Amino acid sequence: MPIKITMPALSPTMEEGNLSKWNIKEGDKVACGDIIAEIETDKATMEVEAIDEGTVAKIVVPAGTQRVKVNSLIVILAEEGEDLFEAAKIAEETSSVVVKEPVIKQSVESVSVQAAHSSTNQQLVRQNGDNRRFFASPLARRLAAQVGIDLLLISGTGPHGRIIKRDVEKALNNGIISSHSLHIDQSISSGTADRQILQLFKESEYTFAPHDNMRKTIAKRLVASKQMVPHFYVTIDCELDALLELRTQLNAVVPMVEMQAGEPAYKLSVNDMIIKAVALSLKAVPDANVSWLEDGMLYHKHCDVGVAVSIPNGLMVPIIRCAEEKSLSIISNEMKDLATRARERKLKMEEYQGGTTAVSNMGMYGIKNFSAIINPPHATIFAIGAGEKRAIVKDGALAIATVMSVTLSVDHRAIDGALAAEVAQTFKKIIENPLTMLI
Repeated sequence: MPIKITMPALSPTMEEGNLSKWNIKEGDKVACGDIIAEIETDKATMEVEAIDEGTVAKIVVPAGTQRVKVNSLIVILAEEGEDLFEAAKIAEETSSVVVKEPVIKQSVESVSVQAAHSSTNQQLVRQNGDNRRFFASPLARRLAAQVGIDLLLISGTGPHGRIIKRDVEKALNNGIISSHSLHIDQSISSGTADRQILQLFKESEYTFAPHDNMRKTIAKRLVASKQMVPHFYVTIDCELDALLELRTQLNAVVPMVEMQAGEPAYKLSVNDMIIKAVALSLKAVPDANVSWLEDGMLYHKHCDVGVAVSIPNGLMVPIIRCAEEKSLSIISNEMKDLATRARERKLKMEEYQGGTTAVSNMGMYGIKNFSAIINPPHATIFAIGAGEKRAIVKDGALAIATVMSVTLSVDHRAIDGALAAEVAQTFKKIIENPLTMLI
């Protein structure tokens, strides 16, 4: 029997991915454990190992294909002694692929269960008000995607009403395709709200760029957070002069590393010291180092601080684990490494999933203050503004100080106002007395 390999779910939230590279070609022999492909998820590019052995009969999804659904057929292997052409033909004829739009909302676990219990066909469900159910062959699906036609508009003439190649060709001949959908992504052509917006503009007045997986994941998580987590905000001003002076002194005595051409062993940034201050604040106020669960409160033993890192067309939040226990030099080097690999999209899942709180620093962009959206399962996030010279009153007289505004976003289900104020005041005290970070 042909071996059908499908798009794997490489993270709990993955629904689709980009098949960026094949390391095999048709006719190659594959053994268990061989790296056969590279898959780009919403957060990283990951290698995929073969779990079966055989000969590559057909690569169904070409390298470079975007937005391939989890559990979609991507490659067919022939077992020993099987004819490659016949294996590919049999496997394709006994497969159906989920139509892309609209997205069928189901968990990765339910997709896996559904795939495990399917035999020769998977039933396709299109949520379009009437819950219409239909089948489509891979060839019909690919042809429809190429020309931008909506499979919901086609009646299938194959076995059990299955949509096959000739049905798509007939629809094309009958004109069931708008010229507009030839120019834009299929997700736009089948989205009512998107079509209404596009009708407001001439085609010559815009260009269309489909969302990548990262952008869509960020959008879904932030919308869910704002809708489900009752945010409130606490803002406090912190004087930075003592911290800046300590940073200068520490960087001036950093030892050099001979193996790295005499480069310093580390170079502390203000952000490194902020990470440490956040961790120490939550250590000092442990009732705020929590995550809300529907059945109870999760109290964390360590302060794992996620740090927002801007990358092209997206955002990642690598995590400094047990930050309350680490020295500033270790935090600095870890953060530099994590940020570099985040921008290269080479982080491991455990390096950006989880955490107990987060820091979003826009001070380097000159932003005075802002409010960040909580990233569940966190109950807090610290939004860091720019340090700037301000007039302050000190000992009854006007003075100039470098002041940084910090806004703490809080999940009100887990943390009340007085507790949030205690965290903010503790953070301010550590920032303004930075020697406490060295104790």
